[in-house]
Amino acid sequence: MGDGELNIHVAANAAVSDEGSVPLNSTREIGAADSRNDNVPQMEDATIIEQSGRVLVTHTPDSSIGKRMFDFAGALALIIFFSPLMVATYIAVRLDGGRGFYVHERVGKNGVRFQCYKFRSMVPNAERALKDILICNEEHRRDWEADHKLRDDPRITPIGRFLRRKSLDELPQLFNVLKGDMSLVGPRPITGDEIGRYGGQISFYYKTRPGLTGAWQVSGRSYLCYEERVTLDVDYVKNWSFITDLLILLKTVRVVLTGHGAH
Repeated sequence: MGDGELNIHVAANAAVSDEGSVPLNSTREIGAADSRNDNVPQMEDATIIEQSGRVLVTHTPDSSIGKRMFDFAGALALIIFFSPLMVATYIAVRLDGGRGFYVHERVGKNGVRFQCYKFRSMVPNAERALKDILICNEEHRRDWEADHKLRDDPRITPIGRFLRRKSLDELPQLFNVLKGDMSLVGPRPITGDEIGRYGGQISFYYKTRPGLTGAWQVSGRSYLCYEERVTLDVDYVKNWSFITDLLILLKTVRVVLTGHGAH
């Protein structure tokens, strides 16, 4: 049935398991623990939910071959289009001192780690500087514990502040999309330290590739608390469609031009 939602109706006598753990009016995701139940279909790259006596199978973003083809072609076209800007940005960052690129480990589909590329927007040795800041500044420590971000981060360079406001620091992630580590649209790429912040919702994050842009990017970015970002990521995976991706990409253009929500 394509990328839409596939509804599989289960007979009333199968809607409640022998253990009586699923009432007819309940809604829950079916996980690996339910594989013993022959009445529940097991499907790769799908979110399976029991709701009101039915099993709902919602296909996830990476269940679509068309999405990966669109990602590859789109990333290649954007790299070619933005190549002069990327070269100029690299030179500007290098003249500011330090390396031109910042490479950091992120968590991808199925929990696989990958090296995420960005233009460097912070001072050299930013990780060491962060430790000193969190020790000496209680306000910054509270910000970091709440959202894994620092408002008015003192580590950001003047050129880096401009790059972040226009999201130009993330252009090298197009190469991550080309490699298949990321998608043009998807959940916000997280670090290993952030996995615990997702709690039981991390299974939804693992179902797809993180995105160069996403619902978080067009819904306020830095104005959102961490719980709101998690909710947006989960809703994206549950309700994905190709039209949703196109709408997010169009909204991203407006957000980048206005700099809304960028810190």
